[in-house]
Amino acid sequence: MRQHSAIYTPRLNDYPQLTEVWEASVRATHDFLPDSYIELLKNLVLTRYLDAVMLICTRDSQQRISGFAGVAAGKVEMLFIAPQYRGQGLGKLLLWYAIDHLNADRLDVNEQNPQAIGFYFKQGFEVIGRSEHDGMGQPYPLLHLRLKR
Repeated sequence: MRQHSAIYTPRLNDYPQLTEVWEASVRATHDFLPDSYIELLKNLVLTRYLDAVMLICTRDSQQRISGFAGVAAGKVEMLFIAPQYRGQGLGKLLLWYAIDHLNADRLDVNEQNPQAIGFYFKQGFEVIGRSEHDGMGQPYPLLHLRLKR
């Protein structure tokens, strides 16, 4: 049995830790983003984005958050795993919980993040569209994905 088999609902006082996981994950996988943009987004994650989604998370044996996802209106809006926990099935666990329990079968992924694209394709997602810019209007193209049914 895996050490991280439970899904938790994070609390407001977990937001700083969620933001730490977000930043570490982004820095490990989004090497195309400049530092200044990561800092801008980090502030928005903490002050706005976490409140805009239904949050779920996994915790390690010390009860520290090891990964989390945020879902809104049938869409996985965020899925981030702390770098030291990547490759252990947490992303898959969170994604399938979101699909099975929160009816989330769509998501956007940065086109410049091949690891994430490969992960989502392996989970059965397909591209249904593309945007030239991210949600902030910056030139970081997004692929719009949907789970193949």
